[in-house]
Amino acid sequence: SLIFILVLATMDNTINWIDHSTPKEELQQLLESKGWLRNEQIVAIEKAGEGNMNMVMKVTTSQRTVVLKQPRPYVFKYPEVAAPQNRIFTEFRFHEAIGNTALLGWVPDVLQFDKEDHLMMLDYIDDARDMIYLYQDRIVPPEVFSSLMDSLNVLHGNSVPEYPSNLELRKLNHQHIFHLPFVKDNGFSLDAIQPGLQSLAAPFKADIRLQGKVEQLGLKYLSEGSILLHGDYYPGSWMHTRDQIYLIDPEFSHLGFCEYDLGVMTAHLIMISGDDQYLEQVIRAYGHQCDKELVAQMAGTEIIRRLIGLAQLPLVRTIEEKAQLLDTARNLLLF
Repeated sequence: SLIFILVLATMDNTINWIDHSTPKEELQQLLESKGWLRNEQIVAIEKAGEGNMNMVMKVTTSQRTVVLKQPRPYVFKYPEVAAPQNRIFTEFRFHEAIGNTALLGWVPDVLQFDKEDHLMMLDYIDDARDMIYLYQDRIVPPEVFSSLMDSLNVLHGNSVPEYPSNLELRKLNHQHIFHLPFVKDNGFSLDAIQPGLQSLAAPFKADIRLQGKVEQLGLKYLSEGSILLHGDYYPGSWMHTRDQIYLIDPEFSHLGFCEYDLGVMTAHLIMISGDDQYLEQVIRAYGHQCDKELVAQMAGTEIIRRLIGLAQLPLVRTIEEKAQLLDTARNLLLF
């Protein structure tokens, strides 16, 4: 039975919706009305990367280049999946929360924010590329690993007394991480991704013990914590220039348990390299208290959901390599 429900999302007609096909004159008028332009003319509008969650576009003016970000009431890449539109407020709050920390140089500057139009303007980072290419390279340079751990150490050490619960977006994420990958008939054809993947997934969809562990993790994910998390700490949220790494897309951020970010990061380091020793390296490099078993279990869950869930990665691996990764994930979950 098909679990993914077709969403006929109601687009709020009081919001000025824009995207990369919006005429330049129309966007010029809108941004001028907000006072966001500095006696400058829009020269070009284009897509800014392949974002999953939101409409993100690059706008070049006669003076500078900026990024405009505006969520829809659904996942931009998967319009059939509803998503809370207020996630942009959480992202804005994240930028506010790190405003006085050493992490400030790790994120693009927010230039403007309009809550009525759910619209954010960010500084465009020249010559930056996301780090999805690591899956192809199959290696994580030591200096990259060190920088990414430094940023988590600063982020998790930041005291934030109040923060949006982000519960609606977490519920959506919960479905795709802790539930749907383990449902036998979830309407998602894994063999369409890669022949043989469906049969690799079958034991995980039938393993009650494994699912019990995942269910407990999922409940913890939905509960309130005390540590500010990025919430989606993987190569698609990491960008770099020649001499700086940046963190982007913190819309999944919330106050939670540190092992979530650590586990997600560990999972992707393992999927990139095939080396499960990254669990030990992450624990050693982390500057705060954490539960190694919980990190391992979260890493195992993230590997499984990325291999047999909807949110697929550009991870070109043989079916044998994916079987090995799934074995590693099982061992981590049953740590």
